[in-house]
Amino acid sequence: MTDVVVVDDQDLVRVGLRVLLGNDPRIRVVGEAADGAAALPLVRRTRPDVVLMDIRMPGMDGLAATAALRADPGLAGTRVVILTTFDDDTDILEAIGLGAAGYLLKDTPSDELRRAVHTAAAGGNLLSPPIARRVMEHLARAPRPPAPDPRLAALTERERAVLTRIGHGDANDEIAAALHISPATARTYVSRILAKLHARDRTALAVLAHRSGLVTPEGPPGPRAGGR
Repeated sequence: MTDVVVVDDQDLVRVGLRVLLGNDPRIRVVGEAADGAAALPLVRRTRPDVVLMDIRMPGMDGLAATAALRADPGLAGTRVVILTTFDDDTDILEAIGLGAAGYLLKDTPSDELRRAVHTAAAGGNLLSPPIARRVMEHLARAPRPPAPDPRLAALTERERAVLTRIGHGDANDEIAAALHISPATARTYVSRILAKLHARDRTALAVLAHRSGLVTPEGPPGPRAGGR
């Protein structure tokens, strides 16, 4: 069972999230709070696996609450996922820097949100595709010289092409279209790359692609047939 606390200043949003998450028998909402100040004692008391945290709230906002929760050694097992209507670059980068396990927009489909809760509870990090693209663009602009990772030598040419697309924030369907493969094959490539590079999730792969110089400001190379 995955225990969740919902933090949002809108009553209707909290009710809606409780109903939506309740459709998964493996998820249990163990508490709700209307702002960060109320969330802190609630989370410390219930020790949930995941906190779904809004950003803009009266009193203590979601960023301040996230910082407080992540600084509490007694809550090391609790993951914070930002769920908000705001996709401001400053908020996104600050939330990730504070240790949020994910950043999702409130228009995320319900099944994806439930999967996100399980992913976060299992230790993974997640960003909705539009947010991932923004983060990758920020990394691309950062003045950091690329340092090729020796693990890349284990990848085939096609796997490097897939990794490059991941670095540019492409979802599996976009990778499939660009490389003329099926979505199922794209998923297989991603799983294979995760295993070969011993990476935890797609965000880790994207960061590795940037730091290794696979991602360039002009964008990924055009589609090319062939390769393995």
